[in-house]
Amino acid sequence: MPRPLGELEDSVMTRVWKWNRPVTVREVLEDLQQERSIAYTTVMTVLDNLHQKGWVRREAEGRAYRYEAVSTRAAYSAALMNDAWTQSDNPAAALVAFFGMMSPQQREALRDAVRIVQGPETPAPQNTAPQNTAPQNTAPQNAAGQNTAVENPAAAEGASGG
Repeated sequence: MPRPLGELEDSVMTRVWKWNRPVTVREVLEDLQQERSIAYTTVMTVLDNLHQKGWVRREAEGRAYRYEAVSTRAAYSAALMNDAWTQSDNPAAALVAFFGMMSPQQREALRDAVRIVQGPETPAPQNTAPQNTAPQNTAPQNAAGQNTAVENPAAAEGASGG
């Protein structure tokens, strides 16, 4: 299970995921600087840490690197949700509570996701063999094939001369 990303790691990964292409430290830095004051070396360290943790791969380009996400933000979110769910002592109750927190749009997205996971609904197989509509004799039989079940004990006594 991945450890949750820190605040700065998440800010960097958000850009890498959003751009969905190999990025340079300079590109991430320039975008982050629109929100906060941050040093080039800080962004470089964060991307190096993300590489060490396996979140990004990198390829050398001259004296710098280009970084690319190893997985999607959806996969990261799913792993976090799965970890939280499996750590619960009552997973069903945790799911009910989680679903209760969802907006109507989130519940609709959940329904769509369940339909995707379940795959297309396939109709029940049609039985084309001829149907035997005669009642089945399920009563116990002896070796001669005679019915040994006694449905009415009084009738059985009379038949045996009891």
